[in-house]
Amino acid sequence: MATDNTTGHQPADEHSIADFEALKTAIANGEAQLVEELVAGQTMLKIEKDYLLDLARLGKNQQIIRLLQQVPLKE
Repeated sequence: MATDNTTGHQPADEHSIADFEALKTAIANGEAQLVEELVAGQTMLKIEKDYLLDLARLGKNQQIIRLLQQVPLKE
């Protein structure tokens, strides 16, 4: 999760810690629409995706589980 210090912005495919925390909160709260918005166009490390899927499975929200399963992994 590197930041480009020259512009202060992150590359488009990188999550910030705040984005990841927002995603965790949305999953825990069962907010499928927000989860969909947060993962749109994103890729994840396998460890991130596995963690978020485990969190979603605890909440038993099948829509969120499906959304997370569709997120591509970073190479």
